[in-house]
Amino acid sequence: MAKTESARAPVKWHTLSIEESLRALGASRSGLSSADAVSRLKKYGPNEIMETKKKSDLSLFIDQFKSFLIGVLLLATLISALLEQMIDAVTIATIVLINAVLGFLQVKKAEAAVAALKRMAVSNVKVMRDGQVHNLPSKEIVPGDVILLSVGDKVPADCRIIQQLNLKADESILTGESVPVGKDEKARSDTPINQRRGMVFAGTTIIYGRCEALVVLTGMGTEFGKIAETAQQPEGETSLQKKIDSFGKTVSIIFIAICFLVFLIGFVRGIPPITIFLATVALAVAAVPEGLLACITIALAVGVDRMSKRNAIIKRLAAVEGLGSVTVICSDKTGTLTVNEMTVRRVWTPDIELDVTGEGYGAPGGFFIGGKKASPLEYEGVAKMLKAGMLCNDAFSDGEFTGDPTEIALLVSAKKAGIRDYRRSLHRSGEIQFDSDRKMMSVLYDTHDEDGKSLWTKGAVERLVRRCSFVLKGGKITRMTNQEQKRILDMERRYASKSFRILGFAMKKVSSTTFSEDKLVFLGMQAMMDPPRPEAKEAIARCRAAGIRVIMVTGDHKDTATSVARELGILDGGMALSGDELDALNDKEFDRIVDNVCVYSRTSADHKMRITETLKGRGHIVAVTGDGINDVPALRKADIGVAMGITGTDVAREVADMVISDDNFATIVSAVEEGRGIYGNIRKTIAFLMAGNIAEVAVLLLAVLVGLPLPLIAIQLLWINLVTNGLPALALAVDPINREVMSMRPRPKSESLTDNMRLYLLDTPLLMAASVMGLFLLSLSDGGDVVRAQTVATTAVIMFAFSISLTCRSLEKPVGTSITKNKYLILTIIVSLLLHTAILYIKPLQAIFHVVPLTADEWLGILAVSFAGFLYIEAAKAFGQAKNSEITGARSDS
Repeated sequence: MAKTESARAPVKWHTLSIEESLRALGASRSGLSSADAVSRLKKYGPNEIMETKKKSDLSLFIDQFKSFLIGVLLLATLISALLEQMIDAVTIATIVLINAVLGFLQVKKAEAAVAALKRMAVSNVKVMRDGQVHNLPSKEIVPGDVILLSVGDKVPADCRIIQQLNLKADESILTGESVPVGKDEKARSDTPINQRRGMVFAGTTIIYGRCEALVVLTGMGTEFGKIAETAQQPEGETSLQKKIDSFGKTVSIIFIAICFLVFLIGFVRGIPPITIFLATVALAVAAVPEGLLACITIALAVGVDRMSKRNAIIKRLAAVEGLGSVTVICSDKTGTLTVNEMTVRRVWTPDIELDVTGEGYGAPGGFFIGGKKASPLEYEGVAKMLKAGMLCNDAFSDGEFTGDPTEIALLVSAKKAGIRDYRRSLHRSGEIQFDSDRKMMSVLYDTHDEDGKSLWTKGAVERLVRRCSFVLKGGKITRMTNQEQKRILDMERRYASKSFRILGFAMKKVSSTTFSEDKLVFLGMQAMMDPPRPEAKEAIARCRAAGIRVIMVTGDHKDTATSVARELGILDGGMALSGDELDALNDKEFDRIVDNVCVYSRTSADHKMRITETLKGRGHIVAVTGDGINDVPALRKADIGVAMGITGTDVAREVADMVISDDNFATIVSAVEEGRGIYGNIRKTIAFLMAGNIAEVAVLLLAVLVGLPLPLIAIQLLWINLVTNGLPALALAVDPINREVMSMRPRPKSESLTDNMRLYLLDTPLLMAASVMGLFLLSLSDGGDVVRAQTVATTAVIMFAFSISLTCRSLEKPVGTSITKNKYLILTIIVSLLLHTAILYIKPLQAIFHVVPLTADEWLGILAVSFAGFLYIEAAKAFGQAKNSEITGARSDS
């Protein structure tokens, strides 16, 4: 595919007049000739979103092995194979392969991002060619083409408007601004994208009026294309991936050093090389936590399943843990915190004011006075005003609403009152369309009822009231007085101060099809807004309790944004910044205040990126939510990108780490709760496995240093690590979530996977090693049977590990009665014990694992030591908890 070239990309097309734009492109108002269009297509390339060269499936699969811990496991596999320990080699290799396959499948899902952008592209467009209108595929349009757009059309490229009639575009997908943008032909000085009224942009939709437009940028040169290019950039590692890699390096380097030390000591003592090598291999097997990666993967996979049941779809396994460490959520307003559907919330007439319930187009609702349900049609002024909103309207519904969101809101409010939309049965015999000078619209209907042939008008209240000589009040038409006019305007200002969008309504009876917009009868006004989601306020409160800041980032006006933010509890003593105010700050100035800003308004994609980068630079773990194309760069830059599943664009969903399938902001909080619980489970698994591995290394190291036979051999260590310890570790990985996690502060970004684990990484392993070595020496002194002593040591390690697993349900406090709440843990301990009993008492298995049956006395000693270990760990946690309580109490007293 030819490379798409943008037409003079540096040109600021919105600042040029129509004639200047035409000259710059060598075009005319009548469009291009077919020959010229073919030539330009070769020069600029198709109007398409280009894909960067993708990695092959093989390369993606190989990428899954680029981890230090994976490298150590592969080395262990190789050594085992060279020593003809094929069971060891095959087992470790299988674990590595399973992890690689799971990671590969997750990566493949993300490759649909650019394809999603293409699915959003326009299929056909009306183009002026050779002086005639042609319906051509959008990929064939070129800079210099003149295209025709009308209601419902998706704009195929960035265009300079040549001529328009009442044109409005929905640019929320690009800017995040919920209110349709009125367009004109005027050139403007350099302004942000959301203020370029003389332009229409690729990917946006025409919702009102029509226009002729000059194509100035196509393909990757458009605003849409720039974001597509951002979406193709590679993602970095997640926090969990970095921590696992760091943990793997640390553990491996320490244990490799120990293995080297053992080999050196054996060589100095003159021990036969093969004996030293076997001891070193046994140490390596003991040291490497073969089952850890599998347990982490299972923990994350189970978390993904849990979250999907709570309407959160996770696309990257490692992102699950990242959710648990989030400190800031940057949320788009439109469609995320609000319903993205304009809704009438108040209706007012000179007689009465009513509240209107029900958020959005489809939600049921009603009319209320002072909290009590009312019948709006009982009030003549209210009935006529709602009727005016329905008649003076160009929106319509055929199952789904189409048109200007404000006009749709008027249809919905009339419907809630029980007024049927019967416009199609009437003839509109005249109209005066809305324009920016008059700020009004009027239609003429014969409604075949008491109103007969009447003019119905809506518009800005301050403009409309000047045209009204009368007012409908108390069921009677009376003269409009200065006092009444002031009362109406005062009410309008009151609504405006609450960031409502207000429309006034009027009518008059006419006797002919010629009419003027004067001597009208004022009926009332309707106040509307894009309302907050009902569940969002509670979700934000839960975030605050969990130590998570919620920041609103929107393309809407500052007044609208701050009003919604106050209603939701976001703007509680913090600052609000507009995009222009943000641009006026240098990086140092912004860095100083970023932690105090709660609302950003009139923002562009670049603003969102800067906000995200600055917050991350301050050490925050940042989640960014969004649904439009404008959100894509920030979704990728964030630690966790969260897209909306219903209102979100395909590209936003594909780029994000998580998709909220119900568009419910509260689902994010549930996902954070799961993420925190999963991180806790990963720590439990690490504590359990590492306690055992460290103890095993300590036992073997001590034996080599003092010249004793090895208490554990490689096959026994592999049996312990992968089966009898592996199964309980998996159960800990899926431990039920402790709901108290949402009352805790987010963990520090610098916290490692093993912080505050001394009990499990030092105290318990030393106790376990001493106990196992004691039982080994006792058995060895009683007859000198090395195989029997090794069987005792192997069984002691397993039983002690079972005790540790039960304590790991909580790493900070005694488990108490909750010890049995993880039924999978109890089950895996029973299964592991039965499996180990089988290898002790079934002869063919005895030969494979080099074990013998144990006596009752030996079992009793092993059980006593294991139970003592359980009591020690629980007592140590109880003591630590009491000590922390004393410190906390002392601090609070002071």
